[in-house]
This record gives sequence, structure tokens and C-alpha cells, in this order.
Amino acid sequence: MTGELRDHDFVAVTEAAAVAAAQTMGYGDRHHSDHVAVEAMRGVLAEMEIDGRVVIGEGERDRAPMLYVGEKVGRGAPGDLQVDFAVDPLEGTNLCATGASDAMAVLAASERGGLLHAPDIYMDKIVVGPTARGKVDLDAPVEDNLKAIAGAFDCAVSDLTVVVLDRDRHRDLIDDIRTAGARIKLIGDGDLSTAIAAAVRGTGIHAVIGAGGAPEGVITAAAMRCLGGEIQGRLSALSDEQRRRLAEFDIEDSDRIYRTEELAPGEDILFCCTGVTGGDLLRGVRFFGDGFRTSTLTMSLKEGVIRFVETIHRGEDGGPVYFY
Repeated sequence: MTGELRDHDFVAVTEAAAVAAAQTMGYGDRHHSDHVAVEAMRGVLAEMEIDGRVVIGEGERDRAPMLYVGEKVGRGAPGDLQVDFAVDPLEGTNLCATGASDAMAVLAASERGGLLHAPDIYMDKIVVGPTARGKVDLDAPVEDNLKAIAGAFDCAVSDLTVVVLDRDRHRDLIDDIRTAGARIKLIGDGDLSTAIAAAVRGTGIHAVIGAGGAPEGVITAAAMRCLGGEIQGRLSALSDEQRRRLAEFDIEDSDRIYRTEELAPGEDILFCCTGVTGGDLLRGVRFFGDGFRTSTLTMSLKEGVIRFVETIHRGEDGGPVYFY
């Protein structure tokens, strides 16, 4: 692949990871589910005619066999397109292991340097779609942000649905949202999928607020660049180990708010995700006979294209059939 990134080039990558993970759904072994998704994604990436590197992945080299930060992917021949990747081969490992909704395989890609190399720590976030872009402020009180979002949608605060990870650290946040009068959807895992859903009309989700993973924040930013939504995030170290990680990245301003374009500054960004288990955004993998069907969302910033792709794989004797 030469010249520029094309969103449909990566559909097979997330499809492979999603199908591998879906075959382990409900087994109760999150590590096994993650492992098979990683190896499937790695295998497809290895065959691509690119000079790729992972900048957001499953930890550093000592965490292999996961797709680790700094890992080279693709053929890597002279003249191949240089690509940076942010990957989450199985977003929602616990969701897949228990058969819950909203697990998916995710990949974001850009030209070299187009995705922030964020440390694997927490990030305080607020995510909204295009309608409320520019209306929120991570430092503002929750009530003020909800009023601003409601104003953008020309509705009452009580009409809003806000997604929050169900964690003890969010007790005060949950109380503030309820006091303001908005509805809450508490989730156990998978804030990335719901962040994307917040930027897609018709999902019934208006915002995602709270602390989650910083790497997922970068991947979300790539999606928001393509969708016209917004994420604001502040890195948050909750342990001595995480503070050490911040120091390793020479990040001294712990109060800095990263905007969408700072987390994903690239000009040629694409995003691709395939459902593992069904959810608000995508259907999960469906098996039939010796074949299966997948649902994928793929987006390109440069092309200005957003596609929902349904693919039927017909088994060993037939290749995939795509429905865009």
C-alpha cells in the first residue's frame, strides 16, 4: 500500500481479531480472549505492504506476545508507507469473557507522528459528538456541562443520557449527574465503544464522562477527528507506578487538558472497529454453518467518509462478500 491510508484496507484487520475473540465469548477467560484477538490482528498486519509501528498497544516490549508499544508491523520494505497504529485488539475483554454487549476490536492509524504516544495510565475525559462540540469544558462543573449539552441539542437536561464507568472513583460524579437531572447509563467496561456511540446520532447517548484509560483516549480522539466530535482529557496518575510512567514520558504539567487535535494531530487518520458482541453501535459476530458475518465501522478523516460495513464470510470455499 503506497501513497495514503485507505480505510477499507484495515477492515480485514479488525474483522480477524473480532472473529477470533468471538469464538471465545462466554468462556470466562479474559486473558485467552485477548490473546487470540492480538495474534489474529498481528497476523493480518504482518502481511500488509506498510512500514508500521505500534504507538498505542498492550504495554511495552516485556509485555509480549501482546502487540506492544514500539512493535514493528507490516512488511517494512523500502518505499512502503510509514504508518503509526493505536490498537486495542479486544476492547472490553471482560465483556467478551462474560458474553456481555459492546466488546469490539479496534484500530486507529495515521501518518508517522499523527497519534500521541500516551502513557498507560488513567485519563479524566469528557466526550461529546458534533452537536455539542465546543460547548463543554473538562474543568467546568458537571451541571454546567450538562446544561450546555442540553442547549446544543435543544432539549432538557432530563432528556440527556450520560455514560459513566461503574467505578468507586466515580461516586461523586454519578451523584452530580443525578442531581443535575440527567439519565445515566453505568457500564462495567468498554468506554471506547460508548464514546464513539456518543458521536453517532440515534444511539441515545449524549456524552461520556469520567476517568478511563489514556491509551483509549487517544483512540477515541482518532474516532472523534473522523466523526467531528470532541474529547477533552487530562492525564491522571493514581499510583506511584503511574507517576513513574508520567516521568518517563517527560510530562511535567499534570493539569494540562489535551484536546482532540492534540491527542490525534494527524492529517491522514483512519479508524476501524468490528463488533465482537452486539451493542449500541455494532452487531457482534454471527456464526452460521461454516461461515460468519461481521459488522464494522470504518472512517477516514482525509476522505471524509464513514462506512458501516456488513461482511459475510462464506467459509473455506468462498471469500468475503461486503455490503457497504
